[in-house]
Amino acid sequence: MEGAKIVVAVDESEESMYALSWCLTNLFPHDKHSTLVLLYVKPPPPVYSSFDAAGYVFSSDALAALEKYGSEMVNSVMGRAEAIYKNFSTNIKVEKVIGSGDAKDVICSAVEKIRADTLVMGSHGYGFFKRAILGSVSDHCAKNVKCPVVIVKNPRKK
Repeated sequence: MEGAKIVVAVDESEESMYALSWCLTNLFPHDKHSTLVLLYVKPPPPVYSSFDAAGYVFSSDALAALEKYGSEMVNSVMGRAEAIYKNFSTNIKVEKVIGSGDAKDVICSAVEKIRADTLVMGSHGYGFFKRAILGSVSDHCAKNVKCPVVIVKNPRKK
């Protein structure tokens, strides 16, 4: 029997890890056949030319260091997420998806491609002005994906 696909967008933040815990506590006990899809979006790779804006040459060592940092960040976030879901159950079917680019666009397109039944996201709790300047990934996704979106606010944060 095939269950629902529940996508949880994870990143380096405490809010996303709280959303993952909330999802496992509130959504998974009711459907043992569901699949948890952990979605992490790396920032888009910078566009490199031989010179940066100040005219300095990028060395291959610097580019390799940036790529290594990106890989380490993916491993760190997925490792933290794994520690959380292993505390809940060893029977959970988990898929890991890693995208690169603008988070709101990558999340929306991945949710559609995966055919997710639900998207779960943490809320950073930005105020009106910060949200207006930075935009809100969760607001964008809630307006643009076709499945239900659960935005989880961490009650310990104001």
